Order: sequence, then structure tokens, then C-alpha cells
Amino acid sequence: MRAIEITAPGKADVLRETERPTPTFGAGDALIRVAASGVNRPDVLQRKGLYPVPPGASDIPGLEVAGTIVDGDRDALAAAGFAIGARVCALVAGGGYAEYCVAPIGQCLPSPANLSDVEAASLPETFFTVWSNVFDRARLQAGETLLVHGGSSGIGVTAIQMAKAWGATVITTVGSADKAAACRALGADHAIDYKTQDFVAEVLRLTGGKGADVVLDMVAGDYIGRDVKCLAEDGRIVIIAVQGGAQSTVDSSLVLRRRLTITGSTLRPRPVAFKAAIAASLRKTAWPWLESGVVKPVIYKVFPAAEAAKSHELMESNRHIGKLVLAW
Repeated sequence: MRAIEITAPGKADVLRETERPTPTFGAGDALIRVAASGVNRPDVLQRKGLYPVPPGASDIPGLEVAGTIVDGDRDALAAAGFAIGARVCALVAGGGYAEYCVAPIGQCLPSPANLSDVEAASLPETFFTVWSNVFDRARLQAGETLLVHGGSSGIGVTAIQMAKAWGATVITTVGSADKAAACRALGADHAIDYKTQDFVAEVLRLTGGKGADVVLDMVAGDYIGRDVKCLAEDGRIVIIAVQGGAQSTVDSSLVLRRRLTITGSTLRPRPVAFKAAIAASLRKTAWPWLESGVVKPVIYKVFPAAEAAKSHELMESNRHIGKLVLAW
């Protein structure tokens, strides 16, 4: 099969097309003929040598795919309601940048009939991440206010739409007027340009001094201390990346007085059972939103798989709004 490998840690040009043996499946697995592969920030980190591959996972990058089941554990497939030939999208721990990929059946979801394979490939990584962190860990409730940093990112456009479908008010931070407009078009109630505005002051102003109930933070660094200052009583911060640095200074007295929670998680190393539980929640709650069009994929650009390096260059430029996808 064709695949994209990382020849050595480095810049985008270390991504090269190669030939690899078609992977073999084991108990509880599905073999998927991949039509499209999502591109995500962790892929860039892995390419740079900053995100080690979990034990047992493929060294081929790629954490989400969409395509057709061509083989697998027949009993497990039947138990999950899948058949050979079914269109699915899946979250994987690696191996997504390839024409064939093995995925745990518990991490597979039916590709919504109203979406193409390219659109379906843009879903798993962000939907699993947002559900696990915003809804499970941070326990966002209808009527609460969610602050999303990086609202124009793949995670951001998903979090905005899912939180609005859930009945929350959404405030987001962005880096330009175009990105602010795009986020508002997706349903964000307010978009703050962090380059020209103080997001702490703006969040407090927009909430009448109450603050946000939940903050989804992929920046970390000095953002965490600022998040604390604009968090409501009993508010929750959930950290999913440290693009702004790993070290933070926090006013602990605010944490005490307002009964705040600071938490975070990474998804890739979690066990299959954990991810399968998220998949079940998504299938019950979020998939109807996709099928009805309440929530939609947001794809900025599709690249031929052989041009994976160009997709990484665009990802690192931060010019995009939404997801980048490779088509096989």
C-alpha cells in the first residue's frame, strides 16, 4: 500500500510517500480501505519528534481516517452493527496516512450518509477530543458559557458548534477579523481578537462580570493565569495542549475563593475501552447533530495524500480555518 512516512524528525519535507505492507488486523479490529485522512496538530508534533508514538502503534502518522471496512474481526464487527463494505470513520493511535489502516472497532463510527468520506475523515480527532474534555471532564451544561481559545482551529470549530447544539453560550478568541467572522458564522456568540483586545476584560464584560463557566485551552503558558481571572465561580479550565508553553503562574487565592477546577488530558495513549465509551456517547448525541446538519464539518483545504508536506506547512502557518484533509 501507499503510505506517508516520517523519514527523520524535522520540517515538513521529511514527510515522504513510500510503500508499506498492508497492516494485519487482530481481535476486535477492522481493516479500513482509507479514502481520506485527517491532518491534526499532533501529527506535526510527531513529525518534529516531540510526540512519541504509543507502544504498539504504527509509526505512520495520522490519527483519523474515513473509508470502507474491507476485513476484520467478523464477530466483533457484527456485534457492533458493522458489516464488510460499511462506510466508517475512525480514531486511531497512528497509521492514518495510508491507503489501509487498522482501527479498533470500538473507535469506529458510521460515516453520516449525508457526508462524503473527506468530510467524515475530518470528524474523529476533534469530536472525540471535544466530547472527552468539554462534556465529560469539564461537564459543560446547557445555559453555561464556554470560552474556546483558538476558535478557528479544527478543535475550535468543533467545540463552537457542539457547545451551541448543547445549549451553551460560546465566546472564542481568534487572531484576525476574518477568523472572528468565521467563528460567528458557525454560531459563536462573541469572538475576541486576542491581538487587539484583552480577552480577560472582554469575557468579564460580555458576561456581566460573572465570567465563563468552562474554558477550553490549547495554549496554556500564561493563558492559564488569565483564564483563572475570567472564570466564574465553580468554573472549570480544561487544558488539551501547551502551544504557548508548559509553565503557568496562577493566582491560587482565586482558585480557592471561586472553587475553581484546572484539569486536562491527552487522548492518544488512553485505552481502547475509554475511547470506545466516547464513541458511544458521540453516536448517541453528536451524530444526530451531524445527520441533521445542526453541526457541520468545516474543511479548509483538501490535499492529495502525496502532498502531505504541504498540508503540514499550511497547518504550521495558522492561516487555515477548520480542518485539513488528505485524499487518497
